Amino acid sequence: MSRILVTGGAGFVGSHLCERLLSDGHTVICLDNLYTGSNSNIAHLQSSSNFTFLEHDVTLPTSLEVEQIYHLACPASPIQYQRHPVDTIRTAIIGTEQMLTLANATGARILIASTSEVYGDPLVHPQVETYWGNVNPVGPRACYDEGKRAAEALTVAYTAQYGVDARIARIFNTYGPRLHAGDGRVVSNFIDQARRGEPITIYGDGSQTRSFCYVSDLIDGLIRLMALSHDPGPVNLGNPTEHTIKELASVIVKLTGSTSSLTFNPLPVDDPQQRQPDISKARQLLNWEPRVTLEEGLQKTIDAN
Repeated sequence: MSRILVTGGAGFVGSHLCERLLSDGHTVICLDNLYTGSNSNIAHLQSSSNFTFLEHDVTLPTSLEVEQIYHLACPASPIQYQRHPVDTIRTAIIGTEQMLTLANATGARILIASTSEVYGDPLVHPQVETYWGNVNPVGPRACYDEGKRAAEALTVAYTAQYGVDARIARIFNTYGPRLHAGDGRVVSNFIDQARRGEPITIYGDGSQTRSFCYVSDLIDGLIRLMALSHDPGPVNLGNPTEHTIKELASVIVKLTGSTSSLTFNPLPVDDPQQRQPDISKARQLLNWEPRVTLEEGLQKTIDAN
């Protein structure tokens, strides 16, 4: 059993990861400044003697003895990161450097949570890890997109110069319980509007696609990647089944029994038209692929929230 640090551990994905690691018998230190995370996400873990919550900003130095680091800390929804773009890019770059420095000092293996946004509005479909992306470096999403691209480059540099034992996970759209209704992500937005009987707000004509991975499947992929004996380079983790945004809205309306209609607004600047991971690498190296279907996962999310 290991002593494991999870940055952003009070967030949506982070809290599920902390929960899984504890259930596997590990000692977990959850580090979070609660900017987008919440104490309510980890309240049920506080009674465990193997769980420690540390309220701390990841951009500041940290001195801990750990064997593994899952670095998840960073605002992840457009509403969050466009509200504070400087803080977002500092978290992505300086926060990652702080964690890489800690990994170098302790000899810990570190997993960097990157994102499908490194591909931008892709010209290659589905997206494979060898694709370099199509990102606007000065657009409204650049603080997040380019911040994560820089975090990947920094990780590769630390590996080359210092021999840090690192893994990079490119995470595609993920959903599930504890996804906050007000953070601007499409699944939580649609569920919240459907429950209220309000019109479902779709940006564009709804033909743009996303691939939705249920959170328990993602957590399994992260743990398998951390356990891999060698650094395979970036690995896509997401559901390869593609759905249009309009299709997602229709499924949520059906599952909630809502009477909500659909309303259409202009597409935001640089919003990707397509998102679908090629997970051949994850299948081959990790023996991993998502198992929870969209309807099953959405029903679990609706029932829990």
